[in-house]
Amino acid sequence: MDRRGFNRRVLLGGAALTTSLSLAPTAAGAGRPARTAAAGGEVRHIKLYAEKLADGQMGYGFEKGRATVPGPLIELNEGDTLHIEFENTMDVPASLHVHGLDYEISSDGTKLNKSDVEPGGTRTYTWRTHAPGRRKDGTWRPGSAGYWHYHDHVVGTEHGTGGIRKGLYGPVIVRRAGDVLPDMTYTIVFNDMLINNKPAHSGPNFGATVGDRVEFVMITHGEYYHTFHMHGHRWADNRTGMLTGPDDPSQVIDNKIVGPADSFGFQVIAGEGVGAGAWMYHCHVQSHSDMGMVGLFLVKKTDGTIPGYEPHEH
Repeated sequence: MDRRGFNRRVLLGGAALTTSLSLAPTAAGAGRPARTAAAGGEVRHIKLYAEKLADGQMGYGFEKGRATVPGPLIELNEGDTLHIEFENTMDVPASLHVHGLDYEISSDGTKLNKSDVEPGGTRTYTWRTHAPGRRKDGTWRPGSAGYWHYHDHVVGTEHGTGGIRKGLYGPVIVRRAGDVLPDMTYTIVFNDMLINNKPAHSGPNFGATVGDRVEFVMITHGEYYHTFHMHGHRWADNRTGMLTGPDDPSQVIDNKIVGPADSFGFQVIAGEGVGAGAWMYHCHVQSHSDMGMVGLFLVKKTDGTIPGYEPHEH
């Protein structure tokens, strides 16, 4: 399988193994020539499963018996079409609903239009993306590129409240041709008062080495508004999280207000200007961070050490 195929990535402190469907070449680090996203136009077919997990949660996975919370990262390039054969292995109806992409009503993933999947059933959902361009009336139509997400829309209620609470959600990235690709991508989901549905005060933690180009996809679900803050690193508050040049007017931030169903993403060079360390990320609503909405971005030196970090203390 070539480099536009499947790509497995390890997430430290979260699920043991997260699988992503990448329709773009693998990236290089900041110290090497950057790899960039290819032009879109591919038609792809994948399988995705909804499963109950041993701890009572629910997850999506590319392989039966390998579901995770969050679900696997799906990456596309503007112009790609993705056909997803979705199998519901659970004993309750489930679905697949995506934000930010193009789809017909039959791929909406709701009970309202009968696009959900009964227990043991399968259904093909089709997601399309498009490049920017002018409409016939002369107005500008933006492209599909951005940091998006997918989730269930039927478990518990017709809005998928039960499924989302139990972990039926995952990230989607749509890239423009020429977008710089990261060395690794991590997903952080503020779901009510938990991060990635993990117990309070238990991360998840994410790892990198100084100089790695690291991408974060941040999603919010549940009942509450939060503020996402990362120590020691900052990003541009725009579609890519990166400045296009010295004249880019995008605000550079390290803290962003987020509400239910929001999603954004950004790339940082691990430890750039600040070095290795156990860099905290958390909700900056003080009571939320006190209640355990906190994790670590573990940036190690090239010798593998992290200054001042003792894992047993965390």
